[in-house]
Amino acid sequence: MLELGKAGTHGLPKGVLPVLRDDRVVATMRSATWTEAATVDVDGSTWEYARRKRELTGRRSGDPEGTARLRARQTSAWKGTWEIDVEGATVEVRPASRWKGTHRFLLHGRQVAESGTSPGWTPRATITVDGELPVDQQVFLLWWEHVIRRRVAAAAGAA
Repeated sequence: MLELGKAGTHGLPKGVLPVLRDDRVVATMRSATWTEAATVDVDGSTWEYARRKRELTGRRSGDPEGTARLRARQTSAWKGTWEIDVEGATVEVRPASRWKGTHRFLLHGRQVAESGTSPGWTPRATITVDGELPVDQQVFLLWWEHVIRRRVAAAAGAA
C-alpha cells in the first residue's frame, strides 16, 4: 500500500510530502499549494505533474514541454469515471464507494488498485496496488487521488 505521508516528516524538508510503503519512503512529492501541480522524485527520476486544460499529466523532467507519459482525463462527470493513460496502457477509474470517496482502478477489466484513506484525524490518500504497475505509475495514481480529494474538499468548503 502506498500512502501519502505528512509533509516534513521522515527526515524530509518542510513542504515535501513522503510517499510511503510500509513506513519506508519510496518517493517524495512537492505539491503546489494553489495549483494542481507537483514535482515528484521516484527512484532517482524527477517527474513533473500538472493540470493542462482538462487533463492531469505527468512527464519526466527531461521530456519536452507539452508532452506527457501519464495522462488522466474525466470521461463522465455524472458517473465519476476517468481514464488514465500510463505509458501505453489505459487504466479505467470508477467510484468504489461514493460515501467514502474511494476509487477502483481497472486495467483490461481487471482491478489493479483501489484507493482508500489513512486512519486518524487528518486522513490522507492511500492506494493499494497488486504490484502489476511500476512504482512511478503507482505514485501518479496516488497524486491523482490526492488532487481529486482536494477538489472535493474545496467544493465542500465553498458550499
